Amino acid sequence: MKKGNNQIAIGAFDRGDYATALGVWRPLAEQGNAVAQSNLGAAYATGQGVSQDFSEAVKWFRLAAGQGEDRAQCRLGVAYATGEGVTQDDSEAVKWFRLAAEQGHAEAQISLWFMYGKGQGVSQDYNEAVKWIRLAAEQGIAIAQSRVGVAYATGQGVAQDESEAVKWFRLAAEQGDAEARINLRLMNALPLDRDTLKRSATFGSRTQRSRASLKTKH
Repeated sequence: MKKGNNQIAIGAFDRGDYATALGVWRPLAEQGNAVAQSNLGAAYATGQGVSQDFSEAVKWFRLAAGQGEDRAQCRLGVAYATGEGVTQDDSEAVKWFRLAAEQGHAEAQISLWFMYGKGQGVSQDYNEAVKWIRLAAEQGIAIAQSRVGVAYATGQGVAQDESEAVKWFRLAAEQGDAEARINLRLMNALPLDRDTLKRSATFGSRTQRSRASLKTKH
Protein backbone atom coordinates (compact mmCIF):
# COMPACT_ATOMS: atom_id res chain seq x y z
CA MET A 1 0.00 0.00 0.00
CA LYS A 2 1.32 3.43 -0.85
CA LYS A 3 2.00 5.36 2.32
CA GLY A 4 0.07 8.36 1.00
CA ASN A 5 -3.08 6.32 0.39
CA ASN A 6 -2.88 4.78 3.84
CA GLN A 7 -2.40 8.16 5.50
CA ILE A 8 -5.43 9.52 3.64
CA ALA A 9 -7.45 6.52 4.82
CA ILE A 10 -6.17 6.82 8.39
CA GLY A 11 -7.01 10.53 8.48
CA ALA A 12 -10.50 9.87 7.15
CA PHE A 13 -11.06 7.04 9.63
CA ASP A 14 -9.92 9.16 12.56
CA ARG A 15 -12.35 11.92 11.49
CA GLY A 16 -15.19 9.42 11.35
CA ASP A 17 -15.28 9.40 7.55
CA TYR A 18 -15.40 5.63 7.43
CA ALA A 19 -16.73 5.44 3.87
CA THR A 20 -13.60 7.10 2.51
CA ALA A 21 -11.28 4.95 4.62
CA LEU A 22 -13.01 1.72 3.73
CA GLY A 23 -13.10 2.78 0.10
CA VAL A 24 -9.29 2.77 0.18
CA TRP A 25 -8.78 -0.33 2.31
CA ARG A 26 -11.33 -2.78 0.93
CA PRO A 27 -10.00 -3.05 -2.63
CA LEU A 28 -6.44 -3.21 -1.32
CA ALA A 29 -7.43 -5.89 1.18
CA GLU A 30 -9.05 -7.90 -1.57
CA GLN A 31 -5.79 -7.63 -3.53
CA GLY A 32 -3.92 -9.13 -0.57
CA ASN A 33 -2.47 -6.06 1.17
CA ALA A 34 -1.85 -7.12 4.78
CA VAL A 35 -2.11 -3.66 6.37
CA ALA A 36 -5.40 -3.00 4.59
CA GLN A 37 -6.69 -6.43 5.64
CA SER A 38 -5.79 -5.71 9.26
CA ASN A 39 -7.46 -2.30 9.17
CA LEU A 40 -10.57 -3.70 7.52
CA GLY A 41 -10.74 -6.38 10.17
CA ALA A 42 -10.51 -3.70 12.86
CA ALA A 43 -13.45 -1.87 11.30
CA TYR A 44 -15.57 -5.02 11.44
CA ALA A 45 -14.47 -5.78 15.00
CA THR A 46 -15.52 -2.35 16.23
CA GLY A 47 -18.48 -1.76 13.92
CA GLN A 48 -17.04 1.47 12.54
CA GLY A 49 -18.33 2.11 9.04
CA VAL A 50 -19.80 -1.39 8.79
CA SER A 51 -22.10 -3.54 10.86
CA GLN A 52 -20.09 -5.15 13.65
CA ASP A 53 -19.25 -8.69 12.58
CA PHE A 54 -16.64 -10.62 14.54
CA SER A 55 -16.57 -13.49 12.06
CA GLU A 56 -15.81 -11.11 9.22
CA ALA A 57 -13.20 -9.38 11.39
CA VAL A 58 -11.50 -12.71 12.05
CA LYS A 59 -11.52 -13.51 8.33
CA TRP A 60 -9.50 -10.38 7.55
CA PHE A 61 -7.27 -10.66 10.60
CA ARG A 62 -6.40 -14.22 9.63
CA LEU A 63 -5.45 -13.20 6.10
CA ALA A 64 -3.21 -10.42 7.38
CA ALA A 65 -1.79 -12.51 10.22
CA GLY A 66 -0.84 -15.22 7.76
CA GLN A 67 1.34 -12.64 6.04
CA GLY A 68 3.08 -11.81 9.30
CA GLU A 69 1.22 -8.57 10.12
CA ASP A 70 1.87 -8.29 13.85
CA ARG A 71 -1.21 -6.27 14.80
CA ALA A 72 -3.47 -8.75 13.04
CA GLN A 73 -1.71 -11.62 14.80
CA CYS A 74 -2.40 -9.99 18.15
CA ARG A 75 -6.04 -9.31 17.22
CA LEU A 76 -6.47 -12.92 16.14
CA GLY A 77 -5.04 -13.96 19.50
CA VAL A 78 -7.62 -11.78 21.23
CA ALA A 79 -10.38 -13.37 19.15
CA TYR A 80 -9.34 -16.86 20.23
CA ALA A 81 -8.91 -15.77 23.85
CA THR A 82 -12.38 -14.24 24.01
CA GLY A 83 -14.24 -16.49 21.57
CA GLU A 84 -15.37 -13.55 19.44
CA GLY A 85 -15.78 -14.74 15.84
CA VAL A 86 -14.16 -18.11 16.52
CA THR A 87 -14.46 -20.97 18.97
CA GLN A 88 -12.65 -19.93 22.15
CA ASP A 89 -9.24 -21.63 22.28
CA ASP A 90 -6.51 -20.49 24.65
CA SER A 91 -3.82 -22.55 22.93
CA GLU A 92 -4.54 -20.85 19.61
CA ALA A 93 -4.59 -17.50 21.38
CA VAL A 94 -1.11 -18.13 22.76
CA LYS A 95 0.13 -19.18 19.31
CA TRP A 96 -0.92 -15.89 17.72
CA PHE A 97 0.11 -13.74 20.67
CA ARG A 98 3.56 -15.32 20.53
CA LEU A 99 3.99 -14.63 16.82
CA ALA A 100 3.13 -10.96 17.36
CA ALA A 101 5.14 -10.68 20.59
CA GLU A 102 8.24 -12.05 18.89
CA GLN A 103 7.98 -9.12 16.47
CA GLY A 104 7.96 -6.70 19.40
CA HIS A 105 4.20 -6.08 19.60
CA ALA A 106 3.76 -4.76 23.15
CA GLU A 107 0.10 -5.69 23.57
CA ALA A 108 0.85 -9.25 22.51
CA GLN A 109 3.71 -9.35 25.01
CA ILE A 110 1.35 -8.22 27.75
CA SER A 111 -1.16 -10.84 26.65
CA LEU A 112 1.49 -13.56 26.92
CA TRP A 113 2.29 -12.31 30.44
CA PHE A 114 -1.39 -12.82 31.26
CA MET A 115 -1.56 -16.28 29.71
CA TYR A 116 1.59 -17.53 31.44
CA GLY A 117 0.57 -15.94 34.72
CA LYS A 118 -2.83 -17.60 34.66
CA GLY A 119 -1.73 -20.83 33.01
CA GLN A 120 -4.21 -20.44 30.17
CA GLY A 121 -3.22 -22.19 26.96
CA VAL A 122 0.21 -22.90 28.49
CA SER A 123 1.58 -24.28 31.74
CA GLN A 124 1.65 -21.58 34.42
CA ASP A 125 5.14 -20.11 34.48
CA TYR A 126 5.85 -16.88 36.32
CA ASN A 127 9.39 -16.66 34.97
CA GLU A 128 8.08 -16.73 31.41
CA ALA A 129 5.35 -14.27 32.35
CA VAL A 130 7.92 -11.78 33.64
CA LYS A 131 10.07 -12.26 30.53
CA TRP A 132 7.25 -11.03 28.30
CA ILE A 133 5.97 -8.24 30.52
CA ARG A 134 9.51 -6.90 30.86
CA LEU A 135 9.81 -6.64 27.07
CA ALA A 136 6.67 -4.52 27.00
CA ALA A 137 7.91 -2.47 29.95
CA GLU A 138 11.17 -1.77 28.13
CA GLN A 139 9.09 -0.22 25.35
CA GLY A 140 7.77 2.30 27.86
CA ILE A 141 4.31 0.81 28.43
CA ALA A 142 3.25 2.09 31.85
CA ILE A 143 1.02 -0.82 32.88
CA ALA A 144 3.81 -3.24 31.99
CA GLN A 145 6.33 -1.24 34.00
CA SER A 146 3.97 -1.37 36.97
CA ARG A 147 3.59 -5.16 36.67
CA VAL A 148 7.36 -5.61 36.50
CA GLY A 149 7.56 -3.58 39.70
CA VAL A 150 5.08 -5.93 41.36
CA ALA A 151 7.12 -8.93 40.23
CA TYR A 152 10.26 -7.53 41.86
CA ALA A 153 8.40 -6.46 44.98
CA THR A 154 6.87 -9.89 45.51
CA GLY A 155 9.59 -12.12 44.06
CA GLN A 156 7.10 -13.66 41.64
CA GLY A 157 9.03 -14.83 38.59
CA VAL A 158 12.23 -12.97 39.58
CA ALA A 159 14.42 -12.66 42.64
CA GLN A 160 12.82 -10.20 45.04
CA ASP A 161 14.50 -6.81 44.78
CA GLU A 162 12.93 -3.75 46.38
CA SER A 163 15.19 -1.27 44.59
CA GLU A 164 14.23 -2.73 41.20
CA ALA A 165 10.58 -2.67 42.22
CA VAL A 166 10.82 1.02 43.10
CA LYS A 167 12.60 1.73 39.83
CA TRP A 168 9.81 0.21 37.74
CA PHE A 169 7.00 1.65 39.87
CA ARG A 170 8.57 5.10 39.51
CA LEU A 171 8.80 4.78 35.72
CA ALA A 172 5.13 3.81 35.55
CA ALA A 173 4.06 6.45 38.06
CA GLU A 174 5.81 9.16 36.03
CA GLN A 175 3.45 8.24 33.20
CA GLY A 176 0.45 8.58 35.47
CA ASP A 177 -0.11 4.91 36.36
CA ALA A 178 -2.32 5.03 39.47
CA GLU A 179 -1.49 1.52 40.67
CA ALA A 180 2.24 2.25 40.53
CA ARG A 181 1.74 5.41 42.60
CA ILE A 182 -0.17 3.43 45.22
CA ASN A 183 2.51 0.75 45.33
CA LEU A 184 5.24 3.36 45.71
CA ARG A 185 3.40 4.79 48.70
CA LEU A 186 3.00 1.32 50.16
CA MET A 187 6.69 0.59 49.83
CA ASN A 188 7.76 3.95 51.21
CA ALA A 189 5.35 4.05 54.15
CA LEU A 190 5.26 0.45 55.29
CA PRO A 191 7.48 -2.58 55.68
CA LEU A 192 7.26 -4.61 52.47
CA ASP A 193 3.96 -6.47 52.52
CA ARG A 194 4.16 -9.18 49.87
CA ASP A 195 0.50 -10.16 50.21
CA THR A 196 -0.74 -6.59 49.72
CA LEU A 197 1.40 -6.12 46.65
CA LYS A 198 0.45 -9.51 45.25
CA ARG A 199 -3.17 -8.45 45.32
CA SER A 200 -2.22 -5.72 42.86
CA ALA A 201 -0.56 -8.27 40.56
CA THR A 202 -3.86 -9.37 39.06
CA PHE A 203 -3.46 -10.84 35.62
CA GLY A 204 -6.55 -9.04 34.30
CA SER A 205 -9.56 -10.58 32.63
CA ARG A 206 -10.86 -11.76 29.30
CA THR A 207 -12.84 -8.53 29.06
CA GLN A 208 -9.68 -6.47 29.40
CA ARG A 209 -7.94 -8.55 26.75
CA SER A 210 -10.87 -8.19 24.40
CA ARG A 211 -10.14 -4.46 24.43
CA ALA A 212 -6.67 -4.93 22.98
CA SER A 213 -5.99 -2.12 20.56
CA LEU A 214 -8.09 -2.18 17.43
CA LYS A 215 -6.70 1.10 16.16
CA THR A 216 -5.86 1.18 12.52
CA LYS A 217 -2.23 0.91 11.55
CA HIS A 218 -0.44 4.08 10.55
